[in-house]
Amino acid sequence: MAKLKSEIEVICPCCSAVLVIDKNLDRVIAHQEPVREDRPDLDRAAQLVADEQTRREAIFQQSVAAEKTRGDALSKRFDEALKQARQEPVTKPKRDFDLD
Repeated sequence: MAKLKSEIEVICPCCSAVLVIDKNLDRVIAHQEPVREDRPDLDRAAQLVADEQTRREAIFQQSVAAEKTRGDALSKRFDEALKQARQEPVTKPKRDFDLD
């Protein structure tokens, strides 16, 4: 990969990347990462996107179903609270200055 006499190739001992260093500039002028084995498989990318879309749609449908029954649950709780309020005796609330 080195094209000029002032360029040298060095392999990084940590990540095995190939670095091209220009001796005149004292800089890295090119960097090439090694091929990783754990990189994502782009051939399966369309399948992964479709699976994620299916999962999101299922979660949305669950949310819609829960929202449809939410009104019934709230009205049931309101009716129970109203029934309980009618059964309790009506008392005058105590205020701080009434306690003196």
